[in-house]
Amino acid sequence: MRNWFRQKLPSADKLEQQPGLRWLAPLLRRPALWHLSRRRVAIGAAIGVFCGLLIPLAQIAGAAVLALLLRANLPVAALATLISNPLTIAPILVLAYKTGAAVLGEPVPPGAAEELAQAVEEPQQPAGTEPGWVERAAAIGAPLVVGLVIFATSGAVLAWGLVHVGWTLAVLLRRRRRLRVGAS
Repeated sequence: MRNWFRQKLPSADKLEQQPGLRWLAPLLRRPALWHLSRRRVAIGAAIGVFCGLLIPLAQIAGAAVLALLLRANLPVAALATLISNPLTIAPILVLAYKTGAAVLGEPVPPGAAEELAQAVEEPQQPAGTEPGWVERAAAIGAPLVVGLVIFATSGAVLAWGLVHVGWTLAVLLRRRRRLRVGAS
């Protein structure tokens, strides 16, 4: 599996050839950012999920900065941000709003969350008409932010745990297979 990941991930040299990333060349040369160990991959997955759920724009950049600071696996952190994408963002925002409202004990106005979901799914509106999804999200403010923080934190912990459990199971299965082959 490790070899498969190495084949699929871009190398530091390929990233350095990108015009917008040349200035990051010294940072991208750090081996810890590319190391496929259980700890670094788990931290990278947690960072990616956290940024993917909490930061609506520039989530990959946020995950990259945190991966640099925490010496996590950079490609995994960037890939894990894709948990929030055009297909999942509307349900995430609706559930986060309802969760935040429940935690804060605020009543949910009828249709507020659904209006936010509709605005996210159809962001292009003529100028001067209804407010966009950013304005609607700001209008429902605190419950949405609380819900997103809860989702991001619990999602990061869950991603970290799943990587650790999955990695441990993979190692145990590989050892068991080796022992069976060796005993034959």
